[in-house]
Amino acid sequence: MSAQDAIDFISDDIAEVGTLMRSLSGRYEGIFDNLRGAYGVVLERADGIAEAARDATALADAAAAGFRRDIPNQPAMACSSGCAACCHLYVQVPPGTAAVMVEHIAAHFTPADRETLREKLKAAAAAAREAPDPTKLRLRCPLLGGDDRCSVYEVRPLSCRAFTSRSVTRCHEVVFGETPAGTGVEQNAAHFRVHMEATFALEQAARQRGLPDQQKGLAQALLDEMDAFDLKKATGPDAG
Repeated sequence: MSAQDAIDFISDDIAEVGTLMRSLSGRYEGIFDNLRGAYGVVLERADGIAEAARDATALADAAAAGFRRDIPNQPAMACSSGCAACCHLYVQVPPGTAAVMVEHIAAHFTPADRETLREKLKAAAAAAREAPDPTKLRLRCPLLGGDDRCSVYEVRPLSCRAFTSRSVTRCHEVVFGETPAGTGVEQNAAHFRVHMEATFALEQAARQRGLPDQQKGLAQALLDEMDAFDLKKATGPDAG
């Protein structure tokens, strides 16, 4: 093989691989186009916004698991049970999410625990209302247990599911240090996007149903849904 033959061989090889990579890049983006469409179809068929929230979360969980399982070079996560720095960040929830959480709370919390939670939620909601910028608040989540584990982990919000980190140290610097915003923690881009697409889909599903589509602070959203749940229970067919 002459020098020119070698140059031509390597150049052609690089060009072929480059074409394949460009094709794969477009196909990768197509995953999110398909995911967006799937969210739309599933949520449109859901029987109510709470069911839509359940379905959106289930689909997001499956998609996120698929990325971890089947897409190579996913970043390692330092997140683990009891690692609760991110549980001090301000959280907003899309339509339907708080209703699902309140149903879980009603089924799994004792009356005394629910009342204790309500008082914590009132304090957190008041702090958010009074803050010039709630996103800069660093308050312990009312749903965080004494063991630093989420007491409603199975139904935690999409934004909580979306947040990941490669470094516990970095999380503590951002949440408890001098860094002013939680955006200082590098995210797994695909994992984060999967959950943001679910959030956008729930907002759209609410609009299509003629419901308020704005996200709410978690504490206030839970208080509103707890009041609605209690009212429905008090006035329902089984009410005394």
